[in-house]
Amino acid sequence: MTWLLICLALAVATFFYVFYLPGKLFLGPQKTRAGYLRERKDAVYENLRDLNFEYKAGKVPDADYTSLKSSLQDEAAILLAEIARLEKNPVPQKGTRS
Repeated sequence: MTWLLICLALAVATFFYVFYLPGKLFLGPQKTRAGYLRERKDAVYENLRDLNFEYKAGKVPDADYTSLKSSLQDEAAILLAEIARLEKNPVPQKGTRS
């Protein structure tokens, strides 16, 4: 009988630990479209650096290098154009008056 109570108490404690949500959760800063684009631009630039390094190390064939490089450069150009457009015409944030 005592083992049953111990198991039941342990099960209740486990469910409480797993499923309990505190009243307030900090979800971090809210991301904007421009912030997301800047993060993506940084990732694309890092991919270009890695691609150049691996090409110089002889790990990537010429045909693959040119196609990957052009696709990454095209993506970077699109990102830069959209970032410039957003900086030129900023979108008002929700909850603010202009």
